[in-house]
Amino acid sequence: MRHQVAGFKLNRTKSARIALRRNLIKQFFTHERIRTTQAKAAAIRGDAERMITVARNVKEASDAEKVTARRLVAAQLGNNSNEVIKKLFDEIAPRFAERNGGYTRTLKLGPRFGDKAEMVLLELVEE
Repeated sequence: MRHQVAGFKLNRTKSARIALRRNLIKQFFTHERIRTTQAKAAAIRGDAERMITVARNVKEASDAEKVTARRLVAAQLGNNSNEVIKKLFDEIAPRFAERNGGYTRTLKLGPRFGDKAEMVLLELVEE
């Protein structure tokens, strides 16, 4: 039974799964739209929305709280993610200042030609 088991395994080891999620979220914030499988999109959607919420909520916080928020996001995205964090906090989060959630949208694209995996377009919602 899978009672209270969170997350998706995606047929990968723990380290490969962490790396995949980090890379997908970085690409998602960089391009603001990615084309991926439905399972991978479902695996990263909640994490991406939580990061946007953290970035959005520190707009009027103290300097220490702003640094803490950036460190929390950096811990999830890993090393060499300074540009992505800067874009998240300076460009993406202010766009959703008045929105209470639901920052992403998933559009079904149909099956992939090679293996019939269900493909989706995960994108940020435009106001």
